Amino acid sequence: MIPIKMLLEKGAVYKKLSPGETIFQCGTRAVFYHQLVSGRIRWCNVLDDGKEVLHSVVEPNEAFGELPLFDGDAYAATAIADTPATVIKIGLTNFRQILEENPDLHFAFTKSVVQKLRFKFFLTELLANNDPVYIVSQLITYFNLHHQFICEECRRLMLTRQQLANMIGFRVETVIRAIRQMEKDDRLDIIKGKVFVPADGL
Repeated sequence: MIPIKMLLEKGAVYKKLSPGETIFQCGTRAVFYHQLVSGRIRWCNVLDDGKEVLHSVVEPNEAFGELPLFDGDAYAATAIADTPATVIKIGLTNFRQILEENPDLHFAFTKSVVQKLRFKFFLTELLANNDPVYIVSQLITYFNLHHQFICEECRRLMLTRQQLANMIGFRVETVIRAIRQMEKDDRLDIIKGKVFVPADGL
């Protein structure tokens, strides 16, 4: 998103994270811009019963938790390290200065936020359908078309069944059944428990 060198020149610092470590919590005040350098972060809401509503899985070079940097409100979700990870963060004032001095970055940042909003519209429309197989297949198709969460070389789906379930509000058993049905229909392959998506889509 923002070049690492530019962030460091403005005073950014690195932070290493262990799996399960929280970067920020829903409802807290935002004072930093965060960008993932390595590893994976999940951005989610944790419900009272411990279940998670997964909004996105953050990959290297992506920003996360951006909304309150613009509207001054609290974080809308919690960010948790999925794997050992490194993030780079910079104070809000310096972050805004970078955008003011670099209109092209400001535009790219706005485009990124819009893309995430479009995904939310996509999910809302998708979940109006009652067929789990259709919902799961369309979600995987979306990721395939947008080159997200599917290995370009081996075609393995890089999200777990639990993560898919948390993303669409299903029980994991429902997602497992849907994926098995897609395998029976020869739409994807399951090899040693891993899901592989054809290069030409489902």
